[in-house]
Amino acid sequence: MNQYIAAVDQGTTSSRCIVFDHDGRIVSVAQTEHEQIFPRSGWVEHDPETLWTNTREVAALALAKADLPVGSIVAIGITNQRETAVVWDRSTGKPVYNAIVWQDTRTDRLIGELAGSEGVDRYRKTTGLPLSTYFSGPKVRWILDNVEGARAKAEAGQLAFGTVDSWIVWNLTGGIGNGTQEPGVHVTDVTNASRTMLMNLETLQWDPQICADFGIPMSMLPQIRSSSEVYGYSRERGPLAGVPVAGILGDQQAATFGQACLSPGEAKNTYGTGNFLLLNTGTTPVRSEHGLLTTVCYRIGDAPAVYALEGSVAVTGSLVQWLRDNLGIIRTAAEIEDLAATVPDNGGAYFVPAFSGLFAPRWRPDARGVIAGLTRFVNKGHLARAALEATAYQTREVIEAMRADSGVELHTLKVDGGMVANRTLMQFQADILGVPVVRPVVAETTALGAAYAAGLAVGFWEGEDDLRRNWAMGHTWEPALDEAERERLYGEWNKAVERTYDWT
Repeated sequence: MNQYIAAVDQGTTSSRCIVFDHDGRIVSVAQTEHEQIFPRSGWVEHDPETLWTNTREVAALALAKADLPVGSIVAIGITNQRETAVVWDRSTGKPVYNAIVWQDTRTDRLIGELAGSEGVDRYRKTTGLPLSTYFSGPKVRWILDNVEGARAKAEAGQLAFGTVDSWIVWNLTGGIGNGTQEPGVHVTDVTNASRTMLMNLETLQWDPQICADFGIPMSMLPQIRSSSEVYGYSRERGPLAGVPVAGILGDQQAATFGQACLSPGEAKNTYGTGNFLLLNTGTTPVRSEHGLLTTVCYRIGDAPAVYALEGSVAVTGSLVQWLRDNLGIIRTAAEIEDLAATVPDNGGAYFVPAFSGLFAPRWRPDARGVIAGLTRFVNKGHLARAALEATAYQTREVIEAMRADSGVELHTLKVDGGMVANRTLMQFQADILGVPVVRPVVAETTALGAAYAAGLAVGFWEGEDDLRRNWAMGHTWEPALDEAERERLYGEWNKAVERTYDWT
């Protein structure tokens, strides 16, 4: 009987299950979107119970579509939206509040309070992160401060916190349990833990002083484990019953692993709801001086942790969704490429989507979005092109910061994620960087990375060389823009970005 790995990818806009074979090829896919909840300006939430229900449904559907028998799935890997926070009651299994999504900015005042006179870098040496609304620790504090009865329950040990991986694994492995079934395991991996602002990068453990400063009882926190080991076994019925849950990676680290960026100096860029560029820096954390994040890239079993520099851009693919849902100038996300192709350039318009402030490398929570350079000449085709180009410009900003921090000169950029299907964007990305952009055969590298982590834990793949052999080049875009024009466009982009400052 053929054997496979199932990867659950619980993302910002949808939940997916993808089944992979030993060659890293897709056997079956199922996906469903979930509601984006916006209670007020700057607030972004998800219903945690919907995330779990959708995860179960897509897993069952993916297996059914390929007619996979019991015993053919040998391990389950989990990858997830990283900084989204869920707090739930251990005895009832019910969330005490909606999941607060990584894009949410409601904790901006709390961030100011925590920064105090020391500023946003107060905890950077310990955590690798600046104080920001982006990360999940401040979101937990907000829930404890604002949900009636939550703090008392937390201090009594009755509440559990987790990023979405913890919530999914806890439910998958048993939830609240019953008389004959053990409760689910409450764990996370080092990559997700490194995005909370609560973990010490050196010790890979929760930092008691930071937890105290944030007002978060440590009894709420999951156990930190490696990215590749057996955490527990699925309690779901059907083909997943008894299957080991054996891999957890935050979505961007999973994509890095799936792209086989396993050696220092190798980098990838994922184009999704936001953009995330990670550079493998090896087993020693590199401290950024240019606005990047120091984060855990992955840890395989008992091996030393591997670290990365990361540049996080908040709004890229979600800008296309905004044009679709808020302005209605396109009916589907795929239509943006055809609309952008109706004009030869941006018509002098620049779109800076600082909807949640600016992330790396600028870290300006006071910024808000602008469209600059408007004239009567500009039409919706120019706006579509400007929206696509915004993704490429923001990526260049991150790459320049990465080069300054690491000294590594980028010669090619490995890309993945939903937006890499947009050839216009990929060509402009190559043009504005001046280096080739390479898409692999299997573009679903986030799910693939989670599958690899789970498969390594159970011996489905023997080691990292197996993963390197599976990577295959799909398409390459070569730069076709002369240097003078490249720098002119980038200079105008920077002028537009500066117009977003000091808005709030």
